[in-house]
Amino acid sequence: MSPTPDSNDRRFANTLARGLMVLRAFRASDDGLGNAEISERTGIPKSTVSRLTFTLQSLGYLTHARRHDRYRPGPALLALGNVAQASISFVDLAGPIMQRVADETGTLSLLLVRDNAKLLIVKTWRPRGVSSLWLEVGHRVPLNGSSSGHALLAAMSDELFEATVANAGGDRGLTPERAAEVRRAAHDQLLAKGFSITPPDDYFAANIHAVSKPFHSRDLAEPVVFTCGAMPQDLSVERMETEVGPKLNEAVKELERMMGQPPSMTVGGEW
Repeated sequence: MSPTPDSNDRRFANTLARGLMVLRAFRASDDGLGNAEISERTGIPKSTVSRLTFTLQSLGYLTHARRHDRYRPGPALLALGNVAQASISFVDLAGPIMQRVADETGTLSLLLVRDNAKLLIVKTWRPRGVSSLWLEVGHRVPLNGSSSGHALLAAMSDELFEATVANAGGDRGLTPERAAEVRRAAHDQLLAKGFSITPPDDYFAANIHAVSKPFHSRDLAEPVVFTCGAMPQDLSVERMETEVGPKLNEAVKELERMMGQPPSMTVGGEW
């Protein structure tokens, strides 16, 4: 979750960046990936992918113990992820709070972070005893056309906002003009209600309704987003407005109190 990279900067290590792109190509639902599939997902030439996967496998970040033609995340990557989660204190604290919200509302609760010009789901809390959305850890969500993306754009600093939109390259219609429009609308919602809802007609997927709230952690340099989502028949706009949105808002405020942080945004206030 570093600032949007500038690959023209002399300090930028392209080989390292490509290696990290290989690691980010994996999804939780994958039964391993071959070099050709990694190349297709990342846009990196297959010959280069072959060298990168060999190096990452040699270092323990990838493994192909079960099927030698397909790579999977390795033990070194698992250790690195555990260290990262342990060092970011709010993740564990948020767990019981967000699980309670998921159970009480029957929605899938999510934690998303910026991944260049998209959002990456890094944590999910599924409601007990209720079938929920298929979204899983590792799934990426567009900035334009999602409640999560709009809430994040509203919570960004001006500098990060401009860099992120420029890096998006118009993905899914996220022009500077469109980005400024959705940022203003989400900002107004956050000020007035404490949560953000993207109009269903603008949503990137017709089978998802969601409500979101950003969170600023002292551990991170930029905001993250908590979201509750479900199928439209289970989560109407009215229900998001009157029940789920307020519960999500109170949950994030509870997390802020536990962290000893002032509220990120208050009704009628500012960031």
